Amino acid sequence: MAQSVLIVGGGILGASLAFHLAEAGADVRLLDSERTVGGVATPNSWAWINASWGNAPDYFRLRHESMKQWHNLDARVPGLVLNWCGGLLWDLPEKDLLAYAAERNAQGYGVRLIDGAEVRRIEPALASPPGLAAHVAGEGVVEPVHAVERLLGAAQAKGAKILQGTTARWLIEKKGRIVGVMTEEGDLDADIVVLAAGASCRKLLKHVGQDLAMDELPGLLVHSAPAPELLRGLVMAPELHVRQTADGRLVAGTDFGGTDPGDNPQAAADELFAKLKAFLQQGDTLQLEQFTVGYRPTPRDGVSAIGAIPAIEGLYLCLTHSGITLAPALGAFGAAEIMGQGRHPLLAPFSPGRLLSHT
Repeated sequence: MAQSVLIVGGGILGASLAFHLAEAGADVRLLDSERTVGGVATPNSWAWINASWGNAPDYFRLRHESMKQWHNLDARVPGLVLNWCGGLLWDLPEKDLLAYAAERNAQGYGVRLIDGAEVRRIEPALASPPGLAAHVAGEGVVEPVHAVERLLGAAQAKGAKILQGTTARWLIEKKGRIVGVMTEEGDLDADIVVLAAGASCRKLLKHVGQDLAMDELPGLLVHSAPAPELLRGLVMAPELHVRQTADGRLVAGTDFGGTDPGDNPQAAADELFAKLKAFLQQGDTLQLEQFTVGYRPTPRDGVSAIGAIPAIEGLYLCLTHSGITLAPALGAFGAAEIMGQGRHPLLAPFSPGRLLSHT
């Protein structure tokens, strides 16, 4: 009989796990509390696929491998549209930018230091191009909700069942083992329950006496109305990070995670959008269509938590802020581990036990 796996969470991580588990022959059901596809955090992502600066060696290796896994996934999931448009970055002091380029090039990441003329060639619409920037041609972007739709569709084609608008109320425990999930419609049994529900993971774990060290960091992004092409790739400048979607909308935050909107998100959005307009040569033609505030579920130490929960059989956790970059690797490696194929070496530093304590 196929391993019965119940995934709680319908964002990019849950969708990737559902696809990889169904592909491996598991009997998969996925619960998404939202009635629209994509979960809670995923639709509010800036969606940068990268292994850029600020990542320790172990985390860099995992992220870099996941970038390769995106290419692998693209060949297996119909209609999964990736844009390897490249990333242009000068959001660092010059000394740090040079050190970043040297470190990543030694790791095979392909950072190219370029001058202002080359910056202008790559992104001609910038109002004030820098004199020095780093360019990584291999970085990219995927539209988050579109990716979830395609992954879930591919999972369903392999037999997975998607229960949209179904909320997990608590975990069902018998004799120290998780045997299912209680929902509004009743209980659902499973051999393995996978928590990929972002901020809801902490609440569900509390029901079984575990406290999860995680934060929910707010991130405000501004979205313009559709505009003619102004940017060709991802741009990370000191004042803001910005990209242009396939339908022409510019999406910007003060960094890739978004801006803390404080007590007045409208004022924060207006201020950020004014920076965006000043950032581009034809920026005064842009119109603010909307702003979004997402809450990023983040392990307290900033890196992924994936694996079986110690001392509780039948329960597996997948939690990370870097969901867009890491979804292919965490989905593939997590599915292999759940299906009894062993733990991938790249996951060794990221076991969830470090973040758990008994309540």
